Amino acid sequence: MTAGKKPVIFCDFDGTITLSDNIVAIMKHFKPEGYEPLMKRTVDQEITLREGVGNMFALLPSSRKDEIVDFVLSRAGIREGFREFLDYVKQENIEFYVTSGGMDFFIDPLLAPFDIPEGHIYCNSADFNGENIEISWPHPCQAPCDNGCGMCKTTVMRHFPEDQYERILIGDSLTDFEGAKIADMVYSRSILTDKCAELGVKHVPFQSFFDIMGDMKQKQQQGVL
Repeated sequence: MTAGKKPVIFCDFDGTITLSDNIVAIMKHFKPEGYEPLMKRTVDQEITLREGVGNMFALLPSSRKDEIVDFVLSRAGIREGFREFLDYVKQENIEFYVTSGGMDFFIDPLLAPFDIPEGHIYCNSADFNGENIEISWPHPCQAPCDNGCGMCKTTVMRHFPEDQYERILIGDSLTDFEGAKIADMVYSRSILTDKCAELGVKHVPFQSFFDIMGDMKQKQQQGVL
């Protein structure tokens, strides 16, 4: 770690702040015709995340909005220690951003109780005005990223220059891996842990936000954060 840099956190939402992936859960529960091959091609990286997710949601009628929102809110548990972790980073004056490939219509109500500052949640948007759901992408890839991320985590991270910031990424899946490559510190779970280990990216596995908070406090005591 480099002294004098300001720490900043980029935290995934689905499967990281929440206990499971909400987009996958929505598709498996509502089962729109044709979603399975799209999901497989997206997971296998045959098509971009933007193309796959956009096309999957386009299979769902906008008239089911309330049903979909109620489903997500009723089942998406928040990972243990999240509120305490937010209190900790606020106390330490560490900037915290949610960087999610998920959608505003379920992220905003799930995060509303946590008072995360305006402008600190990066995600995609859903438009329910047409016959079917249409996803818009307000934070697309910018050079050098051309992966069709949808919500491009590396583009957001590059707004915080590496010579000024200690960039900390928290995540769980392949969608976090490009960000993990340019982060100074990675807290990982699930597939991201496996991928970091496979490709030699330094990481600290976690199960709860208490684990992350404990590791960060230890690094502060050691003078490396």
